[in-house]
Amino acid sequence: MGENAKGAGVFLELRKRLQSGLLVLWRDVAKSYAEVRVTGGDSSLHIQTPRGLLIVELPAGVSLVEGSCREAPERGDEIHFRMRLNVDQHTDDTGALGSVMERLQVRESYSFHCQSCGTRVLEERVFKRVLPLPNCNWSSLVDDWCCHPDPFANLKLLPRAEDCLLGDTHLLVPLDRGCEETLTQELSPITNKMAEGQNQDTPKPNRRRTLVSCKSCTAGLGEAVAPGTLKLYITEVTVRPSVGDSQFDTSPDRSLFLEQTIAARLVELSSSQSVFRFSIQASDGKAFILLWLLNSDSLIASFSATPSSTVRGDAVTSPGHHQCSEHQSPTEAGSAVKVLYLPCSPSASTHQDVVDTWEKDIGVHPLELPLTTCQELLSVLTASTSCLPPSLHSMNSYQVAYMRL
Repeated sequence: MGENAKGAGVFLELRKRLQSGLLVLWRDVAKSYAEVRVTGGDSSLHIQTPRGLLIVELPAGVSLVEGSCREAPERGDEIHFRMRLNVDQHTDDTGALGSVMERLQVRESYSFHCQSCGTRVLEERVFKRVLPLPNCNWSSLVDDWCCHPDPFANLKLLPRAEDCLLGDTHLLVPLDRGCEETLTQELSPITNKMAEGQNQDTPKPNRRRTLVSCKSCTAGLGEAVAPGTLKLYITEVTVRPSVGDSQFDTSPDRSLFLEQTIAARLVELSSSQSVFRFSIQASDGKAFILLWLLNSDSLIASFSATPSSTVRGDAVTSPGHHQCSEHQSPTEAGSAVKVLYLPCSPSASTHQDVVDTWEKDIGVHPLELPLTTCQELLSVLTASTSCLPPSLHSMNSYQVAYMRL
């Protein structure tokens, strides 16, 4: 448990669908249940401790059932409370903007920007068709359903002019002449690694990829999957209407952008395809993180026990964000998804049996991201875990994290 987590003092999770809540206080905030009093205010939660009054602002339609806060079994140096909520059934559950996959529309003008530096890399694209690509396992499904050889074998699904094809974590768009001024293309380096069990006379086949990066800051954005076709990852670019609409602005916080983008995409895929287990993979197809989406209806707040302070609920999963100030303006408790995760790298994973089981399970949905982005995502998840109470750090073999929406 890091220093940031030690200083948090109070952790709160509210579940809108279950209409319940969990409150955890460290022993340095209160020594016993009798020292804590929890009451509901006008769209807020009031937590009275020996250090003073803490106020958590709640979304409209969510309130505490008065008198429902009850003691829960103690866990080490933590005091736990359970509570019940009143949740208006008409409360909007879609507060997040969602990923770019949900926002792109035909016959609208969009510009693509490098997420790292904000440079516009694709100018005013208007798409006549915005179409989803088949599920990543579509080729194997064809083999199961066809009684003849796969007619699509070795064929790539590529966009035509003025098309935008949507994958799970990427977009396929046509190249134009303007790309030469904003994008750099180069072949990936050749590696001479041998496959396990092979001798030097039988090297492992290697596929060189044409990597695409921002000419301004050299950040990797994707690759050229065919002549005239760009593959851009939604974690590396932002897509905005060419005119106005500030909700598409580039986020200055890389970690927050990555966290919200992946969280929104997990929710979308789970809703549309009823999948809840994901294998985060690099371009080589090897699992980097196993991710299990548990719920998407959480409201989270994690903060220091500063007396008479109003708490920013959206500050929970990143170090440095959960500290609150008496001068902060009221903010609603932040929406988040709760996930279980397991690193898969040989140096990080001690549960190879779990990794092997997931790799063989067709119910696990693979999501491809650049290797550096996989590493960033793992850092975001571990930072979230470190800010949680110790009793909530893990569940069986998995680590627990919350990702903001």
